[in-house]
Amino acid sequence: MTLGEVGRRRWWNFRRNRRAFWSLWLFLALFFVTLPAELLANDAPLLVRYDGNFYFPVARLYPETTFGGIFETEADYTDPEVVALIEAKGWIVWPLIPYRYDTLVRELPTPAPSPPTRQNWLGTDDQARDVLARLIYGFRISILFGLTLTILSTLVGIAAGAVQGYFGGLVDLLFQRFIEIWSSLPTLYLLIILASIVTPNFWWLLGLLLLFSWMSLVGVVRAEFLRTRNFDYVRAARALGAGDLAIMARHILPNAMTAALSFLPFILSGAITSLTALDFLGFGLPAGSPSLGEVLNQGKNNLTAPWLGLSGFAVIAGMLSLLIFVGEGVRDAFDPRKIFAGAPPPEETIVRAGEAS
Repeated sequence: MTLGEVGRRRWWNFRRNRRAFWSLWLFLALFFVTLPAELLANDAPLLVRYDGNFYFPVARLYPETTFGGIFETEADYTDPEVVALIEAKGWIVWPLIPYRYDTLVRELPTPAPSPPTRQNWLGTDDQARDVLARLIYGFRISILFGLTLTILSTLVGIAAGAVQGYFGGLVDLLFQRFIEIWSSLPTLYLLIILASIVTPNFWWLLGLLLLFSWMSLVGVVRAEFLRTRNFDYVRAARALGAGDLAIMARHILPNAMTAALSFLPFILSGAITSLTALDFLGFGLPAGSPSLGEVLNQGKNNLTAPWLGLSGFAVIAGMLSLLIFVGEGVRDAFDPRKIFAGAPPPEETIVRAGEAS
């Protein structure tokens, strides 16, 4: 599968924007590093060798009796006695950060929240939980939530804009009036009211935010369908007997996707910001969930522990900055008037060399 001449030019323009290009790679690196967060930060060992056998506590539950204990319940690997039993007949391989997002750190040098130490690189919060582990899990859930909401809202927004722009007339008129009324509702207040009625969780918040986030792409898709629906190739397809759905999907939608793709990084950053704001206000994910907004809220409530607010702010600001830089690069790459200085793409160099010969 090749990009084609237009696709190569856009990719070339994006690569020439160094800030956007490296922001994309840095964001992807952070995302794929934190995606297996359980392998990076966990209070269960990655690998245990005991009495000649290998065990994988990070992926499977083992009772304490497996390692010579007396209880049939799951082994608590943070208990020094369990660790001593294992090390008496084997060894343990721990993750880089030996804490989960909900692990209570024992034997702190000061009362929680405790400052950064060699044991807890970014300190602990007011419930004695490791801040770095919570940031890793919070970063992952924020990105997954944002990506899911972006994909769903994009699908709904493109479908709504396509129907409006293609059929026009009364359909477009009624839909526009509905969008004007729906967009004028106080979104944040409604989300807070709905989140206080139901028990919030990942999917409930996703559905509530989807009720309002789908409108971001309707305008650009509608405009593209209104502009393109009377072009000659669309009339020709209609004259040949193609159905409305086929015309919309095959002939008009590819043109509308150009404008839609340039909005995706900004929609993603908006989704992450909405989740963070709800978590900060206490109407987001359930209590105890790893949340960047909850870290910021702890920083506000514990001004004597500046590492909480600074850590949360640094992660959120860095993540949103990377997404904004990528969005600007995508927008400029799809803009035919934007040309970056530098040598032409390799394909053009080959073509010109052939013409010269």
